Amino acid sequence: MSQASRTIASPSTARSATLALALELLERPSVTPDDHGCQALMIERLERIGFQVERMTIGGIENFWATRGQHGPLLAFAGHTDVVPSGPEREWDHPPFEPVIDDAGFLCGRGAADMKGSLAAMVTAAERFVAAHPDHHGRIAFLITADEEGPAIHGTRAVVERLRERHEPLDYCIVGEPSSTRQLGDVIKNGRRGSLGGVLRVRGIQGHVAYPHLARNPIHQALPVLSELVNEPWDAGNDFFPATSFQISNLYAGTGATNVVPGELEVTFNFRYSSEVTQDQLRERVEQKLAAHGLDYQLDWTLNGEPFLTAAGELLEAAQDACETITGHRPALSTSGGTSDGRFIATLGTQVIELGPVNATIHQVNERIRADDLDTLSRIYEATLERLFA
Repeated sequence: MSQASRTIASPSTARSATLALALELLERPSVTPDDHGCQALMIERLERIGFQVERMTIGGIENFWATRGQHGPLLAFAGHTDVVPSGPEREWDHPPFEPVIDDAGFLCGRGAADMKGSLAAMVTAAERFVAAHPDHHGRIAFLITADEEGPAIHGTRAVVERLRERHEPLDYCIVGEPSSTRQLGDVIKNGRRGSLGGVLRVRGIQGHVAYPHLARNPIHQALPVLSELVNEPWDAGNDFFPATSFQISNLYAGTGATNVVPGELEVTFNFRYSSEVTQDQLRERVEQKLAAHGLDYQLDWTLNGEPFLTAAGELLEAAQDACETITGHRPALSTSGGTSDGRFIATLGTQVIELGPVNATIHQVNERIRADDLDTLSRIYEATLERLFA
């Protein structure tokens, strides 16, 4: 690292309030599920401008819910302070938790894109908006967790259930996931596909490969139905979602010996499904096929999230207008990608969108975003607040 890079990266000499906060957050090795003090930094800033903060430690996971304002619709900024592990540090150009702004103007460090940069932009956007509109219409909230990159059980999901129990309305939500593809603000995610996982265990009879009549090979038995599942047209998708996909991610069988017919086959698979089918319909169709082949099997299902969609409305219009005003281009809408915590928030009937930095390097070695994009993103968030609440 050059001396110039170290000087630029120093929080005390950062070029903006947003970058300064981002650097502070990135210095904390908050590998999931450890928050490592990130939320305390955010809480201190939010309390300073009048937010009422409720810390929610659930199942050992740190979360907080902060609100400002008394009346009108509520917009929540949602995100996570936890990050994925860095991978081999020797492969990074700079230590992953010693953030730098390199000579090309990129902010480098684990979590820069996913999603500490967005968190910093949200906080500074709220600070400027409150300073300009101390008696603003509507309510502003923050829903922050340290459990998004992990099991996602005691984080946003659990906080949403508490909000549901006390009938707290949540009208709009901006999740700071890195939604952009080529340039900041070119894509807003206005929904996500559902995710349904399964682990199939097909039981056979172990034996010697030279005496197959005395064994029953679960691999051979399962191959025809697995082929059917792979090639099945589950649906054709619709205007908002691509066709449902079925993917096998893991196959395991065998003892390690080359002369033994295995006694069991384990298959792990996943559906990414559109709103044209339900999880119940997918389960039923899979189980019908398995039964038709006469397999001796056990199948365990895991629903990771239902599909959700935010159609045209106040939030989308405000966010798209803000992006166009700040960046000069109007963002496209997309439902592609994996799951996010938006799937839990949408169950409250909330208009949910995802709007954040370019996602080209998320979860990779040398994760990075353009440093200047964070100031732009903060202004987009502020402009969205202006359109909804000013």
